[in-house]
Amino acid sequence: MHELGQRRQAIARRLNRIEGQVKGVNKMLAEERYCIDILQQIQAIKGALAKAETELLRAHAADCVDKALSSGTIDQQRSKIVELVDLFERVR
Repeated sequence: MHELGQRRQAIARRLNRIEGQVKGVNKMLAEERYCIDILQQIQAIKGALAKAETELLRAHAADCVDKALSSGTIDQQRSKIVELVDLFERVR
C-alpha cells in the first residue's frame, strides 16, 4: 500500500476511536452523568477531530498538492492552492 493509503487508514482508525468516544458521551447522557464530565469528553472529541483534520491536511499536502506542484499544469497548481485558501477561509 502506498503512503497516502497508509495515512488514510490511520485517519480512519482515529475516526473509529472518535466514534466510540461519541457513543460513550451518548451513554453518559442517558445515565445522567455529571455535566462537567460530559463536557470534558466533548472537549476531548473536539481535540481528536482537530488532530484527524490536521493529519488529513498533511496527507493532502504531501500527496495531492505535491503532485500538482511537481507535474501539474499551472491551472492545476493554482487550483490546489485555491482549494487550500478556501478551506482556511471557511475555518475562520
